[in-house]
Amino acid sequence: MPEKTESPAIEIIGVSFTYPGSEQPVLNGANLSVAPGSFTAIIGGNGCGKSTLCKLFNGLIPHYYSGDFEGEVKLGGVPSQGQSVAELSRKVGYVYQDFENQLVRPTVLDEACFAPLNYGLPDYRERALRALDLCGLAPLASRFIWELSGGQKHLLALAGALALEPDILVVDEPVSQLDPRHARQVYEVLRRLNRIHGKTVIVIEHHTEFIADYCRDVCLMEQGRVLWKLPVTEALNRLDDLARLGIQPPEATQAAARLAALRGTAAQPLYPVTTGEALRHFGGLLEGPIGEADDRSRATGDTRDIGSTEAGTFGAIGTIDAADAADAIDAIDATVVRDAISAAPTARNPVGGPAEPKPDQRPPAAVIRLSQAALNYRTLRKAEHTVLRGLTLDIAEGERVALVGNNGAGKSSLLRLIAGIARPSGGSVDVLGLDTRSTSVEELSKHVAFVFQNPEDMFIEDSVRKEVAYCLKKRGYPDAGATVETMLRSFRLEELQDRDARLLSGGQQRRVSLAIGAAVRPAVMLLDEPTANLDLATREELLGTLRELERHVRTVLIATHDMQLVAGWATRVIVLHEGRVAADGTAAEVFADPELIRRAGLALTQSMELSAGLGLRPPCAAPQELADRLHRILAEKEAPSHGARPQLV
Repeated sequence: MPEKTESPAIEIIGVSFTYPGSEQPVLNGANLSVAPGSFTAIIGGNGCGKSTLCKLFNGLIPHYYSGDFEGEVKLGGVPSQGQSVAELSRKVGYVYQDFENQLVRPTVLDEACFAPLNYGLPDYRERALRALDLCGLAPLASRFIWELSGGQKHLLALAGALALEPDILVVDEPVSQLDPRHARQVYEVLRRLNRIHGKTVIVIEHHTEFIADYCRDVCLMEQGRVLWKLPVTEALNRLDDLARLGIQPPEATQAAARLAALRGTAAQPLYPVTTGEALRHFGGLLEGPIGEADDRSRATGDTRDIGSTEAGTFGAIGTIDAADAADAIDAIDATVVRDAISAAPTARNPVGGPAEPKPDQRPPAAVIRLSQAALNYRTLRKAEHTVLRGLTLDIAEGERVALVGNNGAGKSSLLRLIAGIARPSGGSVDVLGLDTRSTSVEELSKHVAFVFQNPEDMFIEDSVRKEVAYCLKKRGYPDAGATVETMLRSFRLEELQDRDARLLSGGQQRRVSLAIGAAVRPAVMLLDEPTANLDLATREELLGTLRELERHVRTVLIATHDMQLVAGWATRVIVLHEGRVAADGTAAEVFADPELIRRAGLALTQSMELSAGLGLRPPCAAPQELADRLHRILAEKEAPSHGARPQLV
């Protein structure tokens, strides 16, 4: 008898969907099949339909979101038509991009119990405790939700979905607002659920380094269609497709491809995609030791299989484990990192090297001054909770300041103090000579623009155009119409201008919020996680806008987990940890302190990790720089052999 084949966990057949008020379909004849037990990443540019596609899996489309729908969706071979969202949610757990909005109970245990209790399951408490234990939250069961860090809240949203014990788990943008350490923690939980508990895991992700480390398959979407679904290594080597759609391959892949082009060698079908693969690849070319970081992982037997490439092109490769990624930092001497970053090109110093001070240049005036500024609040248990602990800072005109640190360190709270949204509990905050304790938020907002971490918090109108124009018209800005047109064009919002911003994708909402903030040309610009949820093309547009803002904005502060943004943009980096300033200096000085990086939940770029593993000094901050350095080394190694070759006469 023929062998019985297992039905796909999810099957999408010819699905098209158009949101109300839009003439263009978000999904346009999409087809997809996901095998049971797979770990699949869905990638694509902002607005290509990734989140909309995933909302088919649990019936939110078409049962909750109205619109024009056609096609068929099957779960485990059974059509979802006729099944309610409540029934489908037992089979498909969903952690949304704005995960904090799905936390509805006061304590951790209450939240984990919520879903199974609503279904009347008698073992609801046991299910909740199992889910909390899987996510490492059991010790926090009695904590209130608002006492948790962002990473802990994300894990709690995951535990709430797991409490119903679904076979399929969908996580939209798992790491978009998390520091590197919490991001790895979330992905380690997902991998354990996939491998040990057999869950089918689907993630929507922009960070291809995480995809390379954890996923087995990748599905690429373009204009509402599934362009292809491939094993992870093959998918991340589709460089032309990724570049066209604004998706950045892992830095390891970029460096390997650039090196091959520089050397004029034939293009390989598959370049390395993980740090471990790249160390083997480059180490083989250099015919030398791979370096301390990789040696250490092999010596401890710390290897990680790499999805579909386990027995493929690169074999079973020893890699730097995700949980021990910070150990790679120890292989880099402090002065090495400092030299690398100070020599790297920046927007202000495009040729690299230390910036030359101008003679007789006066120190710039302080635009923002914090003097022993503190922020605290009283919890329901009547305890005083301190968020910021006596910060004293002067931020000068013309500085580009990056605020970094782990989730809960106080970055967003500091921005709120500067914007006047929160008043200091102690000390003072002055902005452009205005004391935020006695100046209204309305008055401060004429000089300070705050782009929130959650874009939807900024939306009050029913169309994108009205959102961008709102503040300009309320305050009677001259040439408001021309400014709106410029913002819509700069942030690629012209085709979306008549849509309700609340119905856009996360990346599109981010672009709208940036356009709102940039439109008023403020003296001080505050951006909270501006690159979260952005594809490569929009991220580059943001960086271009930041450079353009320097002509109009006196000072820019960004709270971010994006270390590439920090290394390439910031002139000053302030590290917050537990409400205090843990470090304040240049990017070079911050990245040169391994203990600080570990304690504050930061991370080096993959190019820096590769440099450490290959023993390159100084290390390289970007993949292009790494490839150029390796090319020079290889050229020097080849030169003597050419010189010794007998000449033909």
